[in-house]
Amino acid sequence: MAVLVQSLSSPWTDRGIALIAVAPFAWSLSHEMRTFGFNVPWIVANANFILLVLAMLVRRPPSRVTLNPAYWLLAFVATYWLFIVGRFATPGPAMAPGWLVFSLSFVSFVISVWARLSLGRSIGLVPAQRKLVKSGAYRYMRHPIYTGIYFAYLALGLQSFSTINAALFAVGAGLFVIKSLVEEDFLRKDPEYAAYMVSVPWRWVPFVV
Repeated sequence: MAVLVQSLSSPWTDRGIALIAVAPFAWSLSHEMRTFGFNVPWIVANANFILLVLAMLVRRPPSRVTLNPAYWLLAFVATYWLFIVGRFATPGPAMAPGWLVFSLSFVSFVISVWARLSLGRSIGLVPAQRKLVKSGAYRYMRHPIYTGIYFAYLALGLQSFSTINAALFAVGAGLFVIKSLVEEDFLRKDPEYAAYMVSVPWRWVPFVV
């Protein structure tokens, strides 16, 4: 067990996983451009995840990381759900004007970049304890990266509506809701993070939820 923990905490393991992990998003974006044409919401959605994965190349090794296989499975399914969405989503009628869809995508990307810059080297996919960040976007919400993803899914859903698209986007958002709760359950065992949860009560949208 100790050898496994040491291996998962290795920065070289982190970087190797990150390099492998980014490839499917590049391939997915190529497929989506062929299916939907030059499409800002799809570009932004993939860019959000590519930024997340590439940030792991320089991330800080964890002092504590979960070994629960269900948590690892959840992390990878949630992260790669967009890859599944890109394969099965279908063109459909727009449910909102183009300017609103573009605005939601823009907000999604701004929040994602802000969150990633705020988090610095403390980013990760699975529940792990690194340096606690309480500044920038994390001063106002505990999971701003997921907020950016929610906006991206909303933009995609409004741009091209169908029953299957709505289901795919809803599942994708729901996975990150569950992931938020799982991460907090793991991290709240640290008194400093438990205090942070009290000082910043909003998970995704300040003053709302």
